[in-house]
Amino acid sequence: MATAGKVIRCRAAVAWAPGKPLSVEEVEVAPPKAGEVRIKIVATGICHTDEHILTGSFPNVEFPVIPGHEGAGIVESIGEGVTSVKPGDKVIPLCMPQCGKCSFCLNPESNFCQKCHISEPQNLLPDKTSRFSCKGKQIHHFMWVSTFAEYTVVPEYSVAKIDAAAPLDKVCLFGCGFSTGYGAAINTAKVKPGSTCAVFGLGGVGLSVVMGCKEAGASRIIAVDINKDKFAKAKELGATDCINPRDFKKPIQEVLTEMTGHGVDYSFEVTGHADTMIAALASCNMSTGVCVMVGVLNSGSEISIDPMLLLTGRTWKGTVLGGWKMRECLPKLVSSYLEKKFNSDLLITHTLPFARVNEGFELLRAGKSIRSVLLF
Repeated sequence: MATAGKVIRCRAAVAWAPGKPLSVEEVEVAPPKAGEVRIKIVATGICHTDEHILTGSFPNVEFPVIPGHEGAGIVESIGEGVTSVKPGDKVIPLCMPQCGKCSFCLNPESNFCQKCHISEPQNLLPDKTSRFSCKGKQIHHFMWVSTFAEYTVVPEYSVAKIDAAAPLDKVCLFGCGFSTGYGAAINTAKVKPGSTCAVFGLGGVGLSVVMGCKEAGASRIIAVDINKDKFAKAKELGATDCINPRDFKKPIQEVLTEMTGHGVDYSFEVTGHADTMIAALASCNMSTGVCVMVGVLNSGSEISIDPMLLLTGRTWKGTVLGGWKMRECLPKLVSSYLEKKFNSDLLITHTLPFARVNEGFELLRAGKSIRSVLLF
């Protein structure tokens, strides 16, 4: 492409400081160095994790920063030594890399990677420099992906090449939200046919959990949320019951235990609140129940639980991006989408031009959207 090897000036949403709205600015994006890929982002979803950055409650993020981590685009140019993608390829940048060399990547049961933000902050690219600048200032990357920019630069092992037929304005959700929820049910919990499930929190990720439970053959899927406006969509995606904790005088775990006899087989916490985490754990079967933590708590949060909840046999586990090894599994998930195995499009309630990014966050905060997708 004509832009290869040159600095690109384009639009990006910059978070200059915590607690401030995003500012759409013209930024300079440097060309990719060896082992890096520059991507023209076509569409990006707004995920609650991006809201955590804006409020300053996501760990180890440095400002100013370009957030966004749920995008899809087209390779514009590649750095020296890159072999897995070429200019023109459709790709999804990955907020969980797959370097292929660390002990996590080499373990078939792990989808973690030593190169991810949780191990070592990804505010700069691996060579400890940034490819973004604005008004003469260095701007930080976010988890190496920064999809709230028209062009972004990422390491090759943080890119998944996908089918050329994939609609980027729909499959951008696979970069985080859909994959996380769907995989939490399929991979992390390994939901069995005929089982009962409870899903706490019916945002984009929670509804993706509902879809995963349905795909796995659960016979009863109880959707739990304090916002009853989410119930119609939950039913459409496979929930058999929808309950609002505010409609009951007793704790929700008691309600679920009474509804199911001995608690659900699988429970999923997808709100990121400590009290809901405990309720989700207590609402699964005391002997064989599995509770999966999907929601992200504010940085520095702690949970105190009664150890008897676990001593009787329950399993409490976490999940990152639904347990998928992203580079190898995302292309297969996209192919399943193209084969119409599931309809993740139903999660997209709003499509906005990129300039209205702050409006997308207002919809999220007000509980009026499931997923808003921004188009460049």
